[in-house]
Amino acid sequence: MKDNNISDQLQNIVEQAIQTKEKLIIKAGGSKDFYGREVLGKELNISKHQGIISYEPSELFITVRTGTLLKDIESELAKNNQMLAFEPPAFGDKSTIGGTIACNLSGPRRAYSGAARDFVLGTKIINGQAEVLSFGGEVMKNVAGYDVSRLMTGAMGTLGILLEVSLKVVPTPEAEITLVHHLKIDDALSKLHQWSMQSFPITASCYYQNKLTIRLSGTEKYINSLQQSIGGEVLNNTDNFWHSVKEQSHNFFDSKKSLWRLSTSSNTETTSHSDNTFYEWGGALRWIRTDTSQNQTPDSLNGHISLFRSPTKRNDTFQPLPKYLLQIHRNLKHAFDPHGIFNMGRMYQEF
Repeated sequence: MKDNNISDQLQNIVEQAIQTKEKLIIKAGGSKDFYGREVLGKELNISKHQGIISYEPSELFITVRTGTLLKDIESELAKNNQMLAFEPPAFGDKSTIGGTIACNLSGPRRAYSGAARDFVLGTKIINGQAEVLSFGGEVMKNVAGYDVSRLMTGAMGTLGILLEVSLKVVPTPEAEITLVHHLKIDDALSKLHQWSMQSFPITASCYYQNKLTIRLSGTEKYINSLQQSIGGEVLNNTDNFWHSVKEQSHNFFDSKKSLWRLSTSSNTETTSHSDNTFYEWGGALRWIRTDTSQNQTPDSLNGHISLFRSPTKRNDTFQPLPKYLLQIHRNLKHAFDPHGIFNMGRMYQEF
């Protein structure tokens, strides 16, 4: 089936949904179904909307249809020693670039290279009035004005159907090394702050059960010299380790328990028991494992908390918004999806 036919079909389905007032659930590979609130409606599957539209290694960008498998994109980039800098988690072989961008998911490099939305150059969407709209471009100089493309990143399909996305790509590091230090949490955070002020090329960090693990990326000569000054034990099978962190197959991520995602400042007080907390991003991202889907994190902590995974029914996944922010979200939802068709209630019950 040709891409134009698929786009036309999707547009026709949206037009019919407007007329019948039917709710649509946008879906592709289904690898992110666990994330967000549970919603009801008719499934609109875009997984056949696949393919790389353009890829210019010398210009460092790629444009793809959003049903394209994430692993296929990464495989194509690897042929030219390039990669997606935000190191997105897949959570399954059927993961698509559309779901990755819609959820704004980033992996271990995020704190050091940028988030998924930082690399989105342009998008094409179908909005809630069945209109096909394009935003942004394929190079940074074309991204001007109100950046709607990045607005779509993290909207979880509530504003429209992502058809295409253009992304900035980066060269793969020449060499990498992973070092392990045995430290208490406060000492580990202090070390990370100290190293960040020295502009060391850290591209991933995590802390669990008194082990601080960091990854250095750069030229082989440079990172070997840094190893001497930073110290620590060299970790073998470094790719496997960071893959387990990115894909949450590390033994910390127990699927039988609720997993909370706390985004906070890296120097925020540590209150959770070490066995129940996994630190990433220099201490700014904290995964908290509990036996309940009810938020038990102290209100005194600054930051944003969300229920990332739960073995039970999901209701309020994200931290409640202040009234003024909730109104802004409502206004955006109405502007892009005035009939309330797409993924209603996926982020918040109100929209």
